[in-house]
Amino acid sequence: MKKKLLCRKPKRILRLPDLDHAKTAVLNTLGSPESQRSRQFAIDDFIAWYCSEPRLAFNKTVVLRYRLQLEAQRLSASTINVRLAAVRRLAYEAADSGLLSPELAASIRRVKGSKKLGIRLGNWLTAQQSKVLLSVPASASFRGKRDRAMLALLLGCGLRRSELVHLTLEHLQQREEHWAIVDLVGKGGHVRAVPVPAWVKETIDIWTATANIKMGKLFRCVNKTGSVWGRGINEKVVWSMVRECASKARLDRLAPHDLRRTCARLCHEAGDELEQIQFLLGHISVQTTERYLGCKQRLREAVNDKIGLEASGTLRATEVARGQSPIIPASSTGRCNSLRIKFFSSKVLFCDLSGYARHTPTQRAHFMRFCESRPLLPEIGSRGARDVLDHMVRSTNVRRLSVRQREVLTLVAQGCNTKQVGAILKSSVKTAETHRANLMQRIDCHSVVELVRYAIRNHVVEA
Repeated sequence: MKKKLLCRKPKRILRLPDLDHAKTAVLNTLGSPESQRSRQFAIDDFIAWYCSEPRLAFNKTVVLRYRLQLEAQRLSASTINVRLAAVRRLAYEAADSGLLSPELAASIRRVKGSKKLGIRLGNWLTAQQSKVLLSVPASASFRGKRDRAMLALLLGCGLRRSELVHLTLEHLQQREEHWAIVDLVGKGGHVRAVPVPAWVKETIDIWTATANIKMGKLFRCVNKTGSVWGRGINEKVVWSMVRECASKARLDRLAPHDLRRTCARLCHEAGDELEQIQFLLGHISVQTTERYLGCKQRLREAVNDKIGLEASGTLRATEVARGQSPIIPASSTGRCNSLRIKFFSSKVLFCDLSGYARHTPTQRAHFMRFCESRPLLPEIGSRGARDVLDHMVRSTNVRRLSVRQREVLTLVAQGCNTKQVGAILKSSVKTAETHRANLMQRIDCHSVVELVRYAIRNHVVEA
């Protein structure tokens, strides 16, 4: 008799040893300890739920039930998606090991995650709040000098907690006559260089000279007696230090990552290019950098601040006589950056034009009528107020665009269509359309005609 070969069929119900084997296979594919800890917690949570009900088949229906159970716990969409990604990876490794049918694994991988509704608001500090936070650590003690150097790196360089605790003295080198953190390994193993401002380097030198650190990890532990010991610190030390300093500065719910967002926001407000901020933070996608900047929604100068229901913002004679800083009223359409002018006896003493470029034409005309009726300071030169302000508008508007956006703006203004722009920039038509859409959103234009007018008005191309 011919012996029939018994084919081993994949299982539909996985027992605890099978799940442990698949979990080990998943963890072995991850190189980052943080990723291993996150995936292990998510898989253990699923296994505990899966084994709580006997004889459950590991299929798409079970994973959908698990997602409903996570949603019933009122977890956030990002947390649910992380848990489901771990379950999909578990099914994939179980199928590769022959423990699960490939068809079931494919159906599990088709389970959709939870949809994110809305955008969560981050936390940023203003420049004044950042200065107050930096002044909290005592400059006379060892711990105060260390904490001040750590806050300076978080605010001035935008480092993550993990990057800060692994920073060594060998990372600090001079490049192009400027101090920088060279070959910094960040999230996902990405290597980048971070410029170090002069005031940040000064705080680091004070700490290293006091603690007598000449090599190895930059930050060490400090005990209650003020002695430096150990070979480094962990991320919990950074977390507790930021929370303690924020509590003394009366800044509620401040996390170390909020200082990274603050660094990006302050760089953007200073007029730096978006691409340079992306290089500083080490982001792969520029959309991630824009989320750090909070460019989509403004809260400090909200759209509902000037809707005609507030008190009158006109210039008052009493404010003029007292030499106060009146505010030119902003229109309800457009941005609401105030233009502050200090004058005395019909002489303009101070003019803050930082928000002029972001005003609507109606607001600019109102401001021009105000300036033309009063003589300006001799430091402005022989040019009139209109020439000075128009020059500021052109320089500020163009500086807000990235290099790629300037190229797309120039080509569109020269009459190139999307296909020609993609061919010149050596990219696809879809990529060219994305660049043009981002450009129109950035400068608040709604048609190609408005783009051409913008380019001519800002002297990107000649009329």
